[in-house]
This record gives sequence, C-alpha cells and structure tokens, in this order.
Amino acid sequence: MIFKKIIITLFAAVLASLFVACSSEKKSDIKNTKINIVVSTYALYDITTHIAEDRFNVKNILPFGSDAHSYELSPKNMAGIQDANLFIYSGASLEPWAAKFSTQNSLDMSKYVKLIHLDEDDEHHHHKDSELEHEEKSEHKEALDPHYWLDLENMEKMTEVIVAEFIKLSPKDKEFFETNKKSYLASLAEMDNSYKSALKECKKDTIVVNHNAFSYLGKKYNFHIESINGLSNDSMPSPDDIKKILHLIEDEGISIIFFESFASDKIIKSIAKDTGVKVDTLQPLGNITKDEVGKSYKHIMDENIKKIKQALECK
Repeated sequence: MIFKKIIITLFAAVLASLFVACSSEKKSDIKNTKINIVVSTYALYDITTHIAEDRFNVKNILPFGSDAHSYELSPKNMAGIQDANLFIYSGASLEPWAAKFSTQNSLDMSKYVKLIHLDEDDEHHHHKDSELEHEEKSEHKEALDPHYWLDLENMEKMTEVIVAEFIKLSPKDKEFFETNKKSYLASLAEMDNSYKSALKECKKDTIVVNHNAFSYLGKKYNFHIESINGLSNDSMPSPDDIKKILHLIEDEGISIIFFESFASDKIIKSIAKDTGVKVDTLQPLGNITKDEVGKSYKHIMDENIKKIKQALECK
C-alpha cells in the first residue's frame, strides 16, 4: 500500500514537471515570435521604445557608453541585425558599417529628414577650418552633418516614418501605435516651444564646443556654433585653431565652453584653464553614457537647453 502511494506520488510529480516544462516552452515560443527591432542611435531608440512599448523587442545595437562614430560591430551584433525584422539606422555616413546591411529589412532614416550640408553649416559654424578640414570639404562637397536628430522637426518626420513601418509589421496594433505617436509628437512640440522661449532674448549668440555636433540646434534656434575640432570629434586642432578660439573667448566674453561625454576633454580643459572659463558637457544624443541610462531624449534635451541658455546669457 505504501509502495503504491509512492508510485502515485512520483507519477504526479513527473506529470507536474512535464506540464511546467510545456508551459515554459509555450511561453518561450510566444516570446520568440515577438517582432525584433534593432536601431543604431539613441534618438532612434527613444522613438521606437515610446511607440512600440512592449509590442516589439527593441534593441539599441550600440552599447550605452559607446561612441556612435567609432563603434565596431561584434559578430553577435551582426547576427542580431541580420535576424531583426527591421533594422533602423541613421545613415548620412554616421555608421559606415551600416551599408553592409542594406536589405529590404533595413531603413536608412537620413532619406526622410532635412539634412545640413557642410557648406550650409558654415553660417552656424563660422570658425575657420584647419587646412586639412578645408581640403576634405573641397573633395567631399556633398558631405553631410549626420546629427540631424537634434532638429525637432526631423524627429517628427522620423516618428511618422517609424510608425508607418510598425503598422506594416503589425497591422492589428495600428491604433496603439497611432495613439503613442500622438503623445510623442506632442512631447516634441512641447520641447520646441521650450527652446524658442528659452532662447528668445539672449545677450550672446555663440557657444563654444569641442566637436560641432550641434549645428541643427544652432540653425533651428538662431545661434552660432564655434568648435575646436569641426565636425570630427577625434581630430587634433591646429595651433591657429586654438589661437582663434582663445581670441573669440576674450572678444565675445564667453563664460562657458562645452565638450561631450565621448570626446577627450584634455584640450578644452586646457583652454578653460588659460582663459578662466567654466567647462560643462552638452549631449548630442548619438548615444548616451551608462550614467544616463533611464533618461529619455526629452529629459536630456531639457538638460541641454538649460546649459545653452546659461552660456548665451538668455533671460
């Protein structure tokens, strides 16, 4: 009798474990059938996560804390892109490696936005380029400034395109995506109004940065960008470049100069020491640092405007 009870108990335990295993397998299968979206920059990640929420798996291919300009893909990254239902990248030469994945499942967002050409950028980057940069501009007249997500109108266009693609991937969620789009666009409009209001009346019209990733902001809100390294964040400025920046700081009464988290601050800190100005960071949002994980595009843009407002001495 006791032996029979033991057998029944063991049989019930086996059935229970099989049930749990089958249930877990079904849940895993359901999870694995979820649509996978891979993006290349933080601005794209912010849009996709706000629109998709939990409907899709969204992954930023760049680890937080990596520079979008210089990151090299790992084999695992490559496999993730190949297996994705949709790969959305910035284009405009920001990610040279993205051309390898030019398939029907990839989306070059630069084709849908308004871009600044290098010659157009001169109006808002009036620092004379080094001889090398001048030669590069002459040879590549069609070169583009890839930091277009800092123009909120471009962010609106990107949102519209991404929502349309999401609806193609999951028509049943159309209303859900459209509702989230409405909310996200309202947030962008609020940011635009904040920038216009904050920069309406300013004593100064120029900010100094180490790397000119902010021309879209300058063009949109009518202030100049004076950069030490031009559009390249890893080039070395010439002695003449440094001299001109020093004169500009003195002549314009610049009190704050900026660098970004993924660039070396060695030169700009040296300039700050020689001129007695403050140093702060501006975030161009190609990617975010590990310390910024959890902050939204809006949160960081709000932080940027406070710093720009202070540098331009706006009311």
